[in-house]
Amino acid sequence: MEKIIEENKQGESLVLENKPENTKKLFIESYGCAMNFSDSEVVASILSDGGYNTTSVLEEADLVLVNTCSIRDKAEQTIRKRLEKYNAVKRTNPKMKVGVLGCMAERLKSQFLEEEKIVDLVVGPDAYKDLPNLLAEVEEGRDAINVILSKEETYGDISPVRLMSNGITALVSITRGCDNMCTFCVVPFTRGRERSREPQSIMVEIQDLWSKGFKEITLLGQNVDSYLWYGGGLKKDFVNASEMQKATAVDFDQLLEMVAVGFPKMRIRFSTSNPQDMHESILHVMAKYPNICKHIHLPVQSGSNRILKEMNRLHSREEYMALIDKIRAIVPDASISQDMIAGFPTETEEDHQDTMSLMEYVKYNFGYMYSYSERPGTLAGRKMKDDVEEETKARRLQEIVDLQQKHAWFRSEEFVGKIVEVLVEKVSKKSKEEFSGRNSQSITVVFPKENYKIGDFVNVKITSCTSGTLKGEAVGYSEMN
Repeated sequence: MEKIIEENKQGESLVLENKPENTKKLFIESYGCAMNFSDSEVVASILSDGGYNTTSVLEEADLVLVNTCSIRDKAEQTIRKRLEKYNAVKRTNPKMKVGVLGCMAERLKSQFLEEEKIVDLVVGPDAYKDLPNLLAEVEEGRDAINVILSKEETYGDISPVRLMSNGITALVSITRGCDNMCTFCVVPFTRGRERSREPQSIMVEIQDLWSKGFKEITLLGQNVDSYLWYGGGLKKDFVNASEMQKATAVDFDQLLEMVAVGFPKMRIRFSTSNPQDMHESILHVMAKYPNICKHIHLPVQSGSNRILKEMNRLHSREEYMALIDKIRAIVPDASISQDMIAGFPTETEEDHQDTMSLMEYVKYNFGYMYSYSERPGTLAGRKMKDDVEEETKARRLQEIVDLQQKHAWFRSEEFVGKIVEVLVEKVSKKSKEEFSGRNSQSITVVFPKENYKIGDFVNVKITSCTSGTLKGEAVGYSEMN
């Protein structure tokens, strides 16, 4: 639940520039959060060196991989349906191999391989470098599995192969794993404990993206604010670091500043933030540099202190509201988005009203809202009864969604009459005569094309809005060009 799941990207197949010398074909689909899509680029890079070009045609693939998510039951059901489809194709093409990557792989390894026999290989999130060896095992007729979670693996030495379709925005992974044992979340068990990537390798990757014409990067992690590089290893072991390691350690505000200063004409975003780890120093860095986007994704999950405690969230309602106040004071033009769970075990009507009142206090720009679904392997799944009726969950979720819609309208209307900077990302879906991009606050902006092009930073005067989109007219290039 900590991760932003963009519904329109689910099941996207990755198609990359072909290498003429590669003879085999890879079909790779991704589900879940941005981290999974980023990981698929790492996998494509590893397999590109192993003789595979990507294809968007399932039927012609030699190897089919699905990068999976365990965060919601809906995601798992979708992936199971896709596995059925792959196996139907496999019956007509017996040479085709099928593999499961990512979080579901770690959780359901024996079920997929031994009980259901629906895949040939199972690869956990820290084992992608082992793919060539695992594929060799499969070629020799053996099942292949590696779901060992690593204390060191960050893929800092892999240069991800990027989607060629956009060429404007890219994800740059800076941490892996999570130490926050939220009772509803399976991530610490599927992705392991938190470790950070060496800062120089991050800068090298961004430099490579800049040289290829990318204009915006998102620094990505389950919990970016707790980034901490002290020479490698788990974050929890920092207490045992030497005095020299502690003195030269790099935390998130330092990394953010390093990137902002190093690439002044590149937009920088980051996701996801955790309330207890977002320190004031990060806000001051955001305020200082115009190329750092003014958007904070700040999951709260519930507005009730009692439920927050049941969830093992390490913040209270009051601490969260105090952080919101601090954001408004230091970065007054920042947009704030949320994750919210309706119907967590034992949630009462009073708890639900606490969530609604917190939303009224913050008035989020947008959010990601779900009803609770029990995830096997989580503490809540093992120890708590899913006792809120589905009908009640659905009603509470709808009330949360309706309130968010009202607040989204309110926040959108604040932009009308103002000039915002937009990075042009694509042609608008609704009109070929208009461009679509996002402003610093991560709100979609649509405006007539005129003579601008994809990749330009354009100042746009907002003339009207919907709850999720701003509409306007270009008034010239921004200083970022």
